[in-house]
Amino acid sequence: MSQFNIAISKTTNQNIVKFSADSFLTRATSYEFKNIDEAKSSPLAQQLFYLPFVKTVYISQNFIAIEKYNIVEWKDVQEEVANSIEEYLNEGKPVITEMVVPKKVPITIYAESTPNPTVMKFIANKTLAKGVFEFKFIEDAVNSPLAKALFNFPFVKEVFISSNYISIMKYDWAEWEELTMEIREFIHKFIEDGKSVMNEELTDKTTASETITSTENTSEKTQKPHTALEKEIISILDEYVKPAVAMDGGHILFDSFNEDTKTVKVILQGACSGCPSSTITLKNGIETMLKQMLKGQIDSVVAVNG
Repeated sequence: MSQFNIAISKTTNQNIVKFSADSFLTRATSYEFKNIDEAKSSPLAQQLFYLPFVKTVYISQNFIAIEKYNIVEWKDVQEEVANSIEEYLNEGKPVITEMVVPKKVPITIYAESTPNPTVMKFIANKTLAKGVFEFKFIEDAVNSPLAKALFNFPFVKEVFISSNYISIMKYDWAEWEELTMEIREFIHKFIEDGKSVMNEELTDKTTASETITSTENTSEKTQKPHTALEKEIISILDEYVKPAVAMDGGHILFDSFNEDTKTVKVILQGACSGCPSSTITLKNGIETMLKQMLKGQIDSVVAVNG
């Protein structure tokens, strides 16, 4: 253990004296304490404040400076103070009990309206999740601390989380004009404080909610390998459709294809779910595209939950 030696030196302020140590006291950080309550993180400073003449304590890397009240002269007390500090340090007692302050995660969140008036999209400048996750009830959100927290707002109806954005569906009785700033700031602070958006074990998978949205028995369907045509449909949806609907805060999943009726069934999520313009998107956008790219093989596209 290092043995400290304390040297006394005057300053330009006659009420302040420096007590310099021959070893470092703190890690490149300076502290100023004006009273014993402020000095909770420094047992040494708290002890010094028991001296009735101590007004302010400054602790730096290799010295302690003390400002006194005018009730005493430094020449009468400085040796006693220096010995007290030296004794304290040589007993191995802490100068500063460093409090662990969580590191802030730099994050920017901005809100963007969607074609669905009940859904607002909150976009981050970093990846939030690997995959897509839809939560229709708070009970679904056990694996998403952020979604679970958002459901505590009484106006939040559904939460959808994808790559770098969160789409939130509200109940009709609330207006986004009154809510957007509150939600944006809540998400910003939640992520900035280092809290988890999704539990880590799920970030590389899609949630069950994507599967059970379908009204059909998906457990059998997911076990059945896709046909060549189904793979083409999925590829087109992934390459051309998903990026477009993601810009509007939504997501689309391939559900099934009926060879007899040449009907593609899809699942709409996020802002697409319940959106007034979703039918137009399906018919004029997705259906038209699939018909053009897979001529004669597709007759219609319908949403299972649309």
